[in-house]
Amino acid sequence: MTKQQQPTTFCVTQVRALVFVASCLLLSMPSSAFSFHVGGSSTGVPSSVSLSRSTSKSSSGTNLVSTSQLEMTATNEASADQQQVGNGNENYDVVRVDLTDGRDYPIYIGTSYTDEQITEMLTSHIRGKQVLIITNDRIAPMGYLEKYEKLLAPHREVHTLVLPDGESKKTLETLQLILDKALTETLDRKCTFIALGGGVIGDMVGFAAAVYQRGVDFIQIPTTVMAMTDSSVGGKTGVNHPLGKNMVGAFHQPQCVFIDTDSLNTLPDRELQSGIAEIIKYGLIRDSDLFQWLEENMAKILERDPIATRYAVKRSCENKAEVVKADEKEAGVRATLNLGHTFGHAIESGSGYGTWLHGEAVAIGTAMATTMSAEMGWIEIDLVERTYKLLEKAKLPVELPLDSPMNRDIFLKYMSADKKVANGQLRLILLKGPLGNCVFTGDFDEKAMVSTIDEFVAECAGVQ
Repeated sequence: MTKQQQPTTFCVTQVRALVFVASCLLLSMPSSAFSFHVGGSSTGVPSSVSLSRSTSKSSSGTNLVSTSQLEMTATNEASADQQQVGNGNENYDVVRVDLTDGRDYPIYIGTSYTDEQITEMLTSHIRGKQVLIITNDRIAPMGYLEKYEKLLAPHREVHTLVLPDGESKKTLETLQLILDKALTETLDRKCTFIALGGGVIGDMVGFAAAVYQRGVDFIQIPTTVMAMTDSSVGGKTGVNHPLGKNMVGAFHQPQCVFIDTDSLNTLPDRELQSGIAEIIKYGLIRDSDLFQWLEENMAKILERDPIATRYAVKRSCENKAEVVKADEKEAGVRATLNLGHTFGHAIESGSGYGTWLHGEAVAIGTAMATTMSAEMGWIEIDLVERTYKLLEKAKLPVELPLDSPMNRDIFLKYMSADKKVANGQLRLILLKGPLGNCVFTGDFDEKAMVSTIDEFVAECAGVQ
């Protein structure tokens, strides 16, 4: 990222003045004219973004939801949270997830946190006296578990649990280990679970928190790009089932999400690349400026440049927070965040959990969704080429290997059990129109879908 591309920083006086002016303008506007603003521009200077969501009836009677036209502004300003907790420090940003009934929560995104900052941020979101930190057997030896345990121990009764690592361990049997630990330690309803790890840990710990004594608090401390930019935000929790990915779970929002991008320094390259698939997704479905920024700055993210990484994570969280605010329980627009996931989940399930990292499968699924969209004439071929090029620049797969067991029947089997199926009809997220636009619909050409599947499995072992 060049100097001109770095996010603009305003002093506190300027921020307060901007907030005052904005407040006056908002008060003078009718409620129908209000839109939630987040985001940034491809130049790296955050800009004003409004979510445009329209709903109409398709010819088949299926609800069709589209997201489009993000105009992005605003600044890398110190929010109220940052002023209260950070004492004016600029080593982190705060993005808020605005929900109803007082369930709003902050996402802290930063680097080089002091012990005092970490302690104050986390304890301010722990309402009871008991804490259970859950991580996996790969994260624990790296010192992260010991670090957070030592910081919280002087202030809370801290318990820890180390689970086996891997997507194949994201099961009800592993979930039982969390519940067993909580009951053994007689944790009460005011306890807080802390998920320390990637998406697998975050999903399982969140689900355990949702069901333990009918619901207890939990905090997300994601340590992977995938978890930081997607799974830790929004309250989706769950485990896999042999017949489908994430088919057993609940919506349960965290008290806060604490992101220390320094933890990415120990993340293997393959997992770093996997997480970038989710960032690219935001650019394709709703944030064309981010997509263009990624085209220009992908090398810096792969090199773990701290400024570029923090910006990409922050921008992703802003996009996710805006969508979650608009549609917390995925009744419509939130489903668009699953671009490539219906194909991708089928690849994960059909290939065997653990064969592919989630982002790798999603990358192939995104390539498939883009190809299908073009086959129906919904997008220009130029966008297909740009999408493939960006995925490859991120060192992500865009095709299935020759030894893949996938074939048409396996794809259709798992896609038919997808969570987005409604009344027996499969609905997909597809690109439509210029970059930054998509639709969530069941009104698509099934022949184009089958043709796309056949194209991607043509040389796979599963069809031989």
